[in-house]
Amino acid sequence: MDGVNSEPTPVQDSPFRSESTARDLAPQYVLPMVVRLEKTAAPARTDALETAARAVLVMLSDERSAGDGEWAQAMRDWQDARIRKVVRRARGAEWRRAEALPGITVTGKSAEVRVFPPVPLDGWPKDLARLQVSGTELDDPEPPAGPDLAAPVLWMSPEVEMSAGKAMAQAGHGAQLAWWELPDEERAAWRDAGFPLAVRTAAPARWRELTGSGLPLVRDAGFTEIAPGSCTVVADHPALR
Repeated sequence: MDGVNSEPTPVQDSPFRSESTARDLAPQYVLPMVVRLEKTAAPARTDALETAARAVLVMLSDERSAGDGEWAQAMRDWQDARIRKVVRRARGAEWRRAEALPGITVTGKSAEVRVFPPVPLDGWPKDLARLQVSGTELDDPEPPAGPDLAAPVLWMSPEVEMSAGKAMAQAGHGAQLAWWELPDEERAAWRDAGFPLAVRTAAPARWRELTGSGLPLVRDAGFTEIAPGSCTVVADHPALR
């Protein structure tokens, strides 16, 4: 929609590649996300990944992120640089303080994720800066069912191990790449349907097919946890096949 690039990001200047590009010369911003992680009610890992991906899409499509909206300039500054996302965790009073800040809460089956407009790397609001970022570990109580292939699927690499927080950020990257490459009418249809999507780990043979398919592919810049250039997510939207 308005305020978000409708053309695919050029490969040579991708915000997710590890090589130095013109994006590195721009002031660097980060999209903060916070997952609610109460002591007695941790969300399922897959649901947390899917909810984080939808949260990114909700932020991208929100009217406040477009045109002259209150978040539009921050969104433009963020997308002109590296597309960084950081997931922190909160519970109790921490979560309530996070909810009081401008942002959007997206709820899944068991997960709650709040996404905030981008901030400078060194300019986090204090109520978010104090939250823990490392060690967010989540599990699925049982293996997730096979995805509906008529809907978008974000396929995670079977070759890269990531914490839940890192994987949530990567799922958000994949959703964003799909959003960028979709024409406006497909974006509107996805938004109006509530951004249905699934996140699943691909089987090794399927992963090899996906990475050579021409679908949007996230190559992580390697700022945290994994090696630069690691392929982490393929965004398989039916309109892009």
